[in-house]
Amino acid sequence: MTGLIAASTSAADKRAAFKAGLTSGQIQRFPGAFNPLVAKLIQEIGFEGVYVSGAVLAADLGLPDIGLTTLTEVAGRGQQIARVTELPVLIDADTGFGEPMSAARTVTVLEDAGIAGLHLEDQVNPKRCGHLDGKAVVPTGAMVRRLRAAVAARRDPNFVICARTDAAGIEGIDAAIDRARAYAEAGADLIFTEALNTVADFEKFRAAVPTPLLANMTEFGKSELISAERLDSIGYNAVIYPVTTLRLAMFAAEAGLREIFATGTQAGQLDRMQHRARLYELLQYERYNEFDSEIFNFTLEGNQ
Repeated sequence: MTGLIAASTSAADKRAAFKAGLTSGQIQRFPGAFNPLVAKLIQEIGFEGVYVSGAVLAADLGLPDIGLTTLTEVAGRGQQIARVTELPVLIDADTGFGEPMSAARTVTVLEDAGIAGLHLEDQVNPKRCGHLDGKAVVPTGAMVRRLRAAVAARRDPNFVICARTDAAGIEGIDAAIDRARAYAEAGADLIFTEALNTVADFEKFRAAVPTPLLANMTEFGKSELISAERLDSIGYNAVIYPVTTLRLAMFAAEAGLREIFATGTQAGQLDRMQHRARLYELLQYERYNEFDSEIFNFTLEGNQ
């Protein structure tokens, strides 16, 4: 039964693992999961954590990443994902869904959902995708208030509060470094600088900021795709791959649907599908059957 219907690792232990991982000397790799089943796959393959992207959650709802999703929607999907995996889950909380008091409430709601950490960004609300142009950031003082409210609301000291800054592409890297230092002073455990361009940019940030750092390796954006090994050697503590699994899945789904539309059958797609047996293996069907038999396999004796 352990770890079958839900993860056996407590939320507190997942948070402790995430916090410890940031200072372990080994980069923590957090691929994005667009649903709980993908989170189970991420765990099985051996990654250190699971990421829940706001852009992916919005896309899953058929919406652009412009701040249309709500705290309730984000917390609900985060809880569904966190409950099935033994790994810590880091979730994108956008700007905190409102003013500093809203950011404080966001922390408590996501703690209750079993999440291990969140990131808050310094964009003006409503936000834009971090790799698009036309973004605007709030003054440093406003983001510091947002972060202080979040830190004050935290009940589990191991719940990781990550501060994301989008200032590099707007005000320059030096300004982003200044912001990162102010955010760390406000209590952020981890700093996420969005849309750095080159290895040299990542190296410059690492040299200037002593706080643990997170790198975003998203495809088709402004950042050069750097391997986890290279980021580790630079000294980064965590890396996310936010949209990768959704992009892979949607590309395959579109190709398959177009072939069915054109030919009237999916027969030519079978070698590109996850087999039913593999799905059952991932879902641990056999263990459910054993559990069901142990619970309900009994006889009634002595009853007339």
